[in-house]
Amino acid sequence: MKVLFIGGTGTISTAISKQLAERGDELYLLNRGSCNEKITEGLSPDKAANVRWIKADVNDEADVAKKLEGLRFDTVCDFIGFVPSQLERDYRLFNRKTKQFIYISSASAYHKPVRDYRITEGTALANPYWEYSRNKIACEEFLMKMYRENGFPVTIVRPSHTYCENSVPLGVHGNKGSWQVLKRMLEHKPVIIHGDGTSLWTITFNEDFARGFIGLMGNPHAVGEAFHITNDESLTWNQIYEIIADCLGVELKPYYVSSEFLASVSDYDYVGSLIGDKSNTVVFDTSKLKNAVPGFKPVIRAEEGIRRTVEYVLSHKECQQDDEEFDAWCDRLIDGLEDLKKRLNGRK
Repeated sequence: MKVLFIGGTGTISTAISKQLAERGDELYLLNRGSCNEKITEGLSPDKAANVRWIKADVNDEADVAKKLEGLRFDTVCDFIGFVPSQLERDYRLFNRKTKQFIYISSASAYHKPVRDYRITEGTALANPYWEYSRNKIACEEFLMKMYRENGFPVTIVRPSHTYCENSVPLGVHGNKGSWQVLKRMLEHKPVIIHGDGTSLWTITFNEDFARGFIGLMGNPHAVGEAFHITNDESLTWNQIYEIIADCLGVELKPYYVSSEFLASVSDYDYVGSLIGDKSNTVVFDTSKLKNAVPGFKPVIRAEEGIRRTVEYVLSHKECQQDDEEFDAWCDRLIDGLEDLKKRLNGRK
């Protein structure tokens, strides 16, 4: 296939790009070129030759249109579209120039608060807690309108919590990623877990996600449809954190704080990321995807995926970005709540 990715080097898209290059597809990556070397890393020269780059800022529509002159594609995918104006631009650029346009939306767009923990593609889209999700919904609505009115061949893909080797799946962390939480574990300090840690969550390793995604590319059953791509495995947050601690060889010291309290006292966006997403028990029904892609079967369980991720982070210093602000915030919050407990107990 002849494929164009807008972006193509992120957590989700890197695994897809690598698998397409390995398969022999003609892959074009449209981006600024800052991270492209990781796509061809580990590929043989003949496989690496399947990847081509169009260096451009996609927001410069005139420049992109000029660089795309004469090119047509089997599939185009936008991994970095977050607001409707960006998808309106994509429509102008790719209408009549691709047989399929795939948009990466988000499973956080599904109705919050959750009406039923079982999520299908037919679950209503509504999220009053997170602007990110509302923008994704608006993007979907625009694209489906273009499909209905103009025949624009769109496919919507909704990832949930997809992670990779340098991204440890967590519920509560700071602005600099997961390392500081791992560091707290290694220092035998308590780590904050939202709620009581018993809500169910689904994490999907990016290599598994890529297999489902590639099965939708060029698939006539996918046009005009929406699919979520997730693992079939559901775990509690306690289980996820226990696996991380086991991989680090330390005892987990959880400190439970309600999601509502975290959202009310924090400078971090826990209203969106927790109330609008991770604090909700959700179990994804993937039968629609499996009907469209009969060979899809996630094979990387949480224990293996998290182990690979933790080992990678521990062996790559560039992944160990200290976040002293978040660390101090955790200590202040925990100390303050413990002091409150003592004062309340003293009144009894």
